[in-house]
Amino acid sequence: MEEQHGMPSSINEQLIEKNNDVHNKGCLDRKEIVEEVKKQVWLAGPLVGVTLLQFCLQLISVMFVGHLGELPLSGASMATSFASVTGFSLLLGMSSALDTLCGQSYGAKQYHMLGIQMQRAMIVLLLVSIPLSVIWLNTAPILKALGQESQIADEAGLYARFMTPSLFAYGLLQCLVRFLQTQNNVFPMMLTSGITTVLHIVTCWLLVFKSGLGSRGAALATSVSYWLNVLLLALYVKFSGSCSKTWTGFSREALKNMMTFILLAIPSAVMVCLEMWSFEMMVLLSGLLPNPELQTSVLSICLNTAATVWTIPFGLGAAVSTRVSNELGAGHPRTAQLAICVVLAITAGLGILIGSVMILIRDVLGYAYSNNIEVVEYVSSMMPILALSNFLDGLQAVLSGTVRGCGLQKIGAIINLGSYYIVGIPSAVLMAFILHIEGRGLWLGIICALIVQVASLLTITIRTNWEQEAKKASERVYHSAIPIEIVS
Repeated sequence: MEEQHGMPSSINEQLIEKNNDVHNKGCLDRKEIVEEVKKQVWLAGPLVGVTLLQFCLQLISVMFVGHLGELPLSGASMATSFASVTGFSLLLGMSSALDTLCGQSYGAKQYHMLGIQMQRAMIVLLLVSIPLSVIWLNTAPILKALGQESQIADEAGLYARFMTPSLFAYGLLQCLVRFLQTQNNVFPMMLTSGITTVLHIVTCWLLVFKSGLGSRGAALATSVSYWLNVLLLALYVKFSGSCSKTWTGFSREALKNMMTFILLAIPSAVMVCLEMWSFEMMVLLSGLLPNPELQTSVLSICLNTAATVWTIPFGLGAAVSTRVSNELGAGHPRTAQLAICVVLAITAGLGILIGSVMILIRDVLGYAYSNNIEVVEYVSSMMPILALSNFLDGLQAVLSGTVRGCGLQKIGAIINLGSYYIVGIPSAVLMAFILHIEGRGLWLGIICALIVQVASLLTITIRTNWEQEAKKASERVYHSAIPIEIVS
């Protein structure tokens, strides 16, 4: 006989109502809260490590290029920023659709669907990488058309050309990361990322200094390391017993219902890109201020500091995305709400702690980047503003994770558009150029955007009907489920 994993909606609703009766009885007790904290720390800790280690790959490459001279460093830095805006951010955003699809499938115990969803994502991201690679191969003429200095543009174009293979690997890597993350299987990712980062240092040294490739060697090392990370994770998925239920091999079924992924991937990408692009725009705007060398240097230091610190709330956001999607898929809306409350409390506490540390070390932090007293003092004056933005950015990171867990990326994209491009950037321009607050004004504009973003996301979270979201999750999971034959 033939049966389907898909179920009639009436049966789905009965199952969810039954689960709700069980999970909604009684008030929250301390044991439940402690258990939820343990789950999130167990998830978030390794995810923070994975994010930081993957972030370090490009950073290490640029650091090696910095020993070759000012021009190669400028070119590599510009190419890395260009690559982030035109490639990495888009692929990162599209892959985050798997937070919803794989997470809810896992919660609903439709384990076979995780492999199918990952394959769909990989196919789409590889196809998207083709036109993006064409853009990367034409980095030099594009930068020249945007008014960048010719020598730096040529150097950036050379770097981007040798980094192009990493584009395809990055998309596959993000799919594998989310496939494992939504199964709460995070320690293998931290291990493979650690191995890759250590080997990347050796690879950079060999290709930059020993092979004679110079900056091209650093870009090539980035590509090699991303592909190595993909290979290690793919081998783990293939041979690990922990993935035996979720990875059953390549299937033609991945080519069906492709629009299920695409319709969620597009708003996911818009949501991520709108935010990341606004921060890059702050650095570009700093070049138009008086004394642009000082302003750009300080804004870049602040951006790098913020990006490093942001790996902590990003890990927490990934953890709560997994917890919310798993619990909604399982029909446990009350537990999903608990996960959100717990992560907000953890994030707020960490935000206050990290902000306090940033303010305490504000007078010496600048020396980690420069010996110029003017730069050090400017960085010191920026730290209180940066501490506030870090606190707000942490809250939005976990609230955005909640949005991904629910599958509400369209709403998230609209909120980000309004926050950053209707409020944030105009406020930054007003304060920096009209009120002459300069670099501090640019970052205060970002804070205005974050306040609107956090308030909007928090309102959406509070007003969400979680029982209804659990029903939607069930419908999404069983609608995309693949029929299988069962012999009785």
